[in-house]
Amino acid sequence: MNDLYSKEKETVETILTQSGQFSPNIVHIHHIEGNEGDYRDFPEDLHPDITRILRSRGIQRLYSHQAEAWEQTTAGKNITVVTPTASGKTLTYNLPVLQKIIENPKAKALYLFPTKALSQDQMTELHELITALERDIKVYTFDGDTPSSARAAIRKQGNIVVTNPDMLHQGILPHHTKWMQFFQNLDIVVIDEMHIYRGVFGSHMTNVIRRLKRICRFYRSNPLFILCSATIANPGEHASRLIEDQITVIDRSGAPVSSKTLIFYNPPIINKELGIRASYLKQARYLAEFLIRKDVQTLIFALSRLNVEVLTKYLKDTFDSDRESMSRPEMIAGYRGGYLPNRRREIEKGIRSGQIRGVVSTNALELGIDIGSLDAAILAGYPGSISSTWQQIGRAGRRGKSAIGIFIGRSDPLDQFLMQNPGYFFGQSPEHARMNPDNVMLLVDHIKCAAFELPFQEGDTFGNVPADDLLAILEFLTKGGVLHYDNRRWYWSDTAYPAVNVNLRRSPEGNFVVVDTENNHKIIGEVDYSAAILTIYPDAIYLASGQQYIVDKLDWDGRKALVRPTDSDYYTDSIDYTKVKVLSEDEARHTRNAEVFQGEVQVMTRAVGFKKIRFYTSENTGYGKINLPDLEMATTAYWFTIPNHAIERLPRSRADIVDGLLGISKALHSVATLHIMSEPHDIHKAVGDKSSEWFAMNTITERGIYSAPDENKKSEKLNPEDLENFQPTLFIYDNYPGGIGFSPLLYDAHEKLIRESWSLIQNCSCHNGCPSCVGPSNEVGINTKEIALDILSILLERES
Repeated sequence: MNDLYSKEKETVETILTQSGQFSPNIVHIHHIEGNEGDYRDFPEDLHPDITRILRSRGIQRLYSHQAEAWEQTTAGKNITVVTPTASGKTLTYNLPVLQKIIENPKAKALYLFPTKALSQDQMTELHELITALERDIKVYTFDGDTPSSARAAIRKQGNIVVTNPDMLHQGILPHHTKWMQFFQNLDIVVIDEMHIYRGVFGSHMTNVIRRLKRICRFYRSNPLFILCSATIANPGEHASRLIEDQITVIDRSGAPVSSKTLIFYNPPIINKELGIRASYLKQARYLAEFLIRKDVQTLIFALSRLNVEVLTKYLKDTFDSDRESMSRPEMIAGYRGGYLPNRRREIEKGIRSGQIRGVVSTNALELGIDIGSLDAAILAGYPGSISSTWQQIGRAGRRGKSAIGIFIGRSDPLDQFLMQNPGYFFGQSPEHARMNPDNVMLLVDHIKCAAFELPFQEGDTFGNVPADDLLAILEFLTKGGVLHYDNRRWYWSDTAYPAVNVNLRRSPEGNFVVVDTENNHKIIGEVDYSAAILTIYPDAIYLASGQQYIVDKLDWDGRKALVRPTDSDYYTDSIDYTKVKVLSEDEARHTRNAEVFQGEVQVMTRAVGFKKIRFYTSENTGYGKINLPDLEMATTAYWFTIPNHAIERLPRSRADIVDGLLGISKALHSVATLHIMSEPHDIHKAVGDKSSEWFAMNTITERGIYSAPDENKKSEKLNPEDLENFQPTLFIYDNYPGGIGFSPLLYDAHEKLIRESWSLIQNCSCHNGCPSCVGPSNEVGINTKEIALDILSILLERES
């Protein structure tokens, strides 16, 4: 333990707890004691050359989980290693892989990482080990940046190929005949950051592994699988579903643990009547400035790319504004998806060297990218899951150093629940990783890809898909002219290359690039297709590394945004609304004055305008219009409708009922998130009208139901007469195409969800509504809390 730093940590903690600025907002302090670790001697059957290089790197013994991983893989068992951040998981797969290749120079291993940055980290680590081994072991990265001239050599000579699921799906499996030698000798497949593969990405991943195993069987190989993960509630179940095989779970870490101090920090209430708290982003800025001035290297996690850029600008204005003509190295950096690879590598290097003293990131740095040792982590808002919270806190205090973690609560019900009940956080197990690989839309796509790779034969299987289901899909594709049936086999007969049209990360239409027209048309970033209408619309302020750019033009067909630098004193935030249309009612029941359903829905999202928000003051300085294509998604949902005879018992107008239901939707979304142990963005909410074709009317934000905004003024609420035939309906839908299985769980728990929503709102200390329950009364209506409780009381009544 670093005694000097322990004293500095203690000093920082003491100053925080005694500060008149910060101490009143500290609601809980949790100390986590460190430990010395649990060690094992090197296994006797570990090759002496490997033992030698480990000792040369200062590793005299293995952690207990590393030794257990060795024992299990040596016995031929698939394993998943589930231990905290910086616990040496890399050696759990590098040791058996290097041993295999030393014993058999023809042996091959495939490493799968969810991001290129992680792949780069692994290449560095592997090259160091192999250089020290002084053996001819070929390690290559194979991804979209790999030159065509190098690909043939990689296919034939590579012992270890490091890639990502997307490249395996589109660049390797469809061309397996060129990889014949590799697949014939494939002994080990490594899947790191297993917890990332959930939802739609995980559903795709299981199907990619099904195709991989199918090709391995064709070449008569049967590789061992080694998976690594951050802590989740169901590691064995999740790993087994990913590879559809038995798995041994290793979840007791033997690595030493650094001592940590975790502070729960709740921004002060600035309007008691409305229950409004000070901006959590400003509080994050003040705390970060305090820590960086104390020479505490600090990582701030923000919940969105916009928040990353706003915080980065604020901190750069404080610490980097006096850089002399860029001659002094930057102290502050932002880090998020959309930055170009070279920029990300530059930032990572600056963090490791200690040159960058403050970095603001999305959850992109939550993964195991090596950024060295950090002193403090600030979480600007609850990241959405207990697992992610521990991952982010774990980024500080690596390599035996003590650390401070500060969790800043938003006015969101989830954040405030944790602020008021910190024991829940520390006593709760992490979330379950859920996915649905048999989602029909995904399954059909991957069966098409598999048929392109190898013909299906009668009696074949595809993972755990039932034979009848597989046969039905093959016959369906044959009728559509995609497959050709001949001599008991199904052959690919279409001219298209199917993998190109299947994107594993739910953006089939491709990313947009951001081009700086005043800097030789240099590409400065990328934006996901689904985020384009909300971030790079014409006249938007695009933020990158603390610099503002104004969007002059969005070339939708060309997938590029043309921008130029600007010194605007504001940033922009889009206004969007969502509509939901029911496609099918798969289950329905009547319960306590409500009709409850679960089934398939069509979700349409439209960006209608944007707000101009001044830096530092956050005041609204104007509006603009957005005119871009809608985004549509078919998914699954749980919803309930309150019949007119129940609503008519309330002495409320239709508009009041809408406000009440919007308030309930906010509470219900939080309660549902906790019930299914998901992250908040995994499910979305919408309020609608069963009497119309599209159930949800306009926006689902806490401001109420609005029409599209006028350019210069805030839009008005719809008139009560517009709601004459309103049959109030509330939706909670899976935020993934095709759904991933949350809706049936919520449908079954409807009564419990209603009770807990009532309890959350009733027990909130506010008078008329606040962001911690139904939303602030100045946004959703002065009586929204009371109306929401009235509606919920009717839904809780026992009918005679």
